[in-house]
Amino acid sequence: MTQSQAALHTSNITSLPLLARGKVRDNYAVGDDRILMVASDRISAFDVIMGQPIPGKGVLLTQMALFWFDKLGPKGLNICPIHLTGEAPESVVTAAEMPQVAGRSMLVKRLKPILVEAVVRGYLAGSGWKEYQDNGAVCGVKLPAGLKNASKLPEPIYTPAAKAEMGDHDENITFEKTVEMIGADLATRIRDISIALYKAASAFAATKGIIIADTKFEFGLDRDGTLMLMDEVLTPDSSRYWPAESYQEGVNPPSYDKQFLRDWLETALVAGKPWSKSPPAPHLPREVIEKTAAKYQEALHRLTT
Repeated sequence: MTQSQAALHTSNITSLPLLARGKVRDNYAVGDDRILMVASDRISAFDVIMGQPIPGKGVLLTQMALFWFDKLGPKGLNICPIHLTGEAPESVVTAAEMPQVAGRSMLVKRLKPILVEAVVRGYLAGSGWKEYQDNGAVCGVKLPAGLKNASKLPEPIYTPAAKAEMGDHDENITFEKTVEMIGADLATRIRDISIALYKAASAFAATKGIIIADTKFEFGLDRDGTLMLMDEVLTPDSSRYWPAESYQEGVNPPSYDKQFLRDWLETALVAGKPWSKSPPAPHLPREVIEKTAAKYQEALHRLTT
């Protein structure tokens, strides 16, 4: 394993000002108009960051995001503008810092983020399935009666969420609420672009034997007010990927994401008691780390080969 491939829990780029550390990404200012986004190998579950990294995860997430930006952005289907500058991330750090950046970073335009998570669902799963069982709707979108867990929806639906403060859960909201927050024009454009992105990505993934059950997009505005797709896009961290060959309506399909980790954490003991889902996280056994890494790797391999 080379130094650039070594697991990176937390980056330390001292030649640039640190803007923020998220659950996975460390963002650094490059002048006042660009950001260096470094995808670490951190992994979170239940909004808690685990103490051990998943080796290779940051590189994999970055390569998958770049794959989709290429396919859906101006070079591909041109569904909407994207935040990539096209410049090499290695060009803005010192030689000594390059191993922390290589393969796991994007140099992007600095945008004004829109505080709405643009969630699109093509299947009923997760919190959407719970909400449907309670009231037959998801985020105010009424759905047909008789649907099951993992049912395919008649049409993809847009179910936005309000972005939470770090450590809190995003809150599901109605489309009408997004209109109140950001105005009808922007809310409508984000909804329509998000559904178009999801449909295009789902159609491609289907040719690779993958179902994208749901996903979330993030958008920002540049200085001219142009709406751009930003952050990560269609990675296993922001999407629910299912292998088509094991899909079955009525049961939770195995997924190419951190579900394996979540399932293990549900049974993990801390000081002899079930983990409370608050920090500190349980120590991850090697088997859990390796199986989680393998799930991410399989998703990228299937999509891109």
